[in-house]
Amino acid sequence: MPRAGLSPDRLVAAAADLADEAGFEHVTLSALARRFGVKDASLYSHVRNLQDLRTRLALLAGGEMIDRIAAAVEGREAGKETLAAFAGAYRAYALEHPGRYAATQLPVDQALVTDSPAMRRTADVTYGMLRAYGLEEPDLTDAVRLLRSTFHGYCALESTGAFGAPRDVQASWDRAIDALHLLLQNWPREKRTTHA
Repeated sequence: MPRAGLSPDRLVAAAADLADEAGFEHVTLSALARRFGVKDASLYSHVRNLQDLRTRLALLAGGEMIDRIAAAVEGREAGKETLAAFAGAYRAYALEHPGRYAATQLPVDQALVTDSPAMRRTADVTYGMLRAYGLEEPDLTDAVRLLRSTFHGYCALESTGAFGAPRDVQASWDRAIDALHLLLQNWPREKRTTHA
């Protein structure tokens, strides 16, 4: 490809495709330069370094993922219906785009998260779903961490074929969502102490 068409957006889009094809760990400036038929140095006028590229990729993938989740939950009845749609969209993105999904797990500077419309939308959609269960802080944060851990763990195991039992993987997923719904309905509220 000619050098003239390079831009930060094109580089990040190519990095996202490379991540899905070869794995997030194989996203390097050298690999990207080879893809565009240019020298590594040509990329530094568009991204500062590998960390900058991967951060941009994480924000791009996070935006794609929340767009899919938001579309899935729109118009759903609060509660289990929304939880199932949210979880299903999360899982579909993780399995269809493994490299992009891996990028979403990259720790990103909080200032960048605050400035990112996609990351703010992620918080709005996620916390909005959980507020429908009557949760408030600090229970909201605890519930977000539980859901993220459950979804991520399940997708990570499923993507590597680690579920060896003959039980249908989708059936187990559906039961997990049922269990999470019941847990959220009966969330153990943190006891708050008052000082005399």
